[in-house]
Amino acid sequence: MDKSNGKKKLKISVFISGRGTNLKSIINFSKKKNSLIEVNLVISDNKKAKGLNFAKKNKIRFLIVNYKKKNIAENKILTNLKKCKIDFICLAGFMKILSKKFINNYKGKILNIHPSLLPKYKGLNTHKRVIMNKEKFTGCTVHMVNSKLDSGKIIFQKKIKVLKNDNEKKLEKRLLNIENRIYPIAIKKFINFNL
Repeated sequence: MDKSNGKKKLKISVFISGRGTNLKSIINFSKKKNSLIEVNLVISDNKKAKGLNFAKKNKIRFLIVNYKKKNIAENKILTNLKKCKIDFICLAGFMKILSKKFINNYKGKILNIHPSLLPKYKGLNTHKRVIMNKEKFTGCTVHMVNSKLDSGKIIFQKKIKVLKNDNEKKLEKRLLNIENRIYPIAIKKFINFNL
């Protein structure tokens, strides 16, 4: 049993669909001396997700799930989460919407990171909408997941200025670096207050 300061480490699962930079940042955080988490399982709906390389490199179990039949996919994920005794879930660029039934199985134990200052700009194409609306500020938010899209309790938010020469790509790149920095901070905060 892995312990940190006499406390049992919490087992987490990270869900990804793409490049996995937030997964990498969470894995790095889990390896820090006093970290209270260990990443035990990575779930992806995309077998070509670059982020799976981080799981392989760090010898973390991963599961690729075909989402053609959502119900079957979610049951398979839940079975594996229970098998690995997962304490909570971090969604990190996971591009599927979880069902109410799934969320109820891990009620209050699912976090997500979203590239906007929620409650503004829920859903997709956030950077495009921010630029079109000539917003002066944007940011990213780690929040708890409930059955409404991007609507759960906010754990941590970071605000940045939208620069004059920002386009979608530039803004996304700058925000991604901030996402990678704040997700571990939010996890720590979440553990201290909720678990």
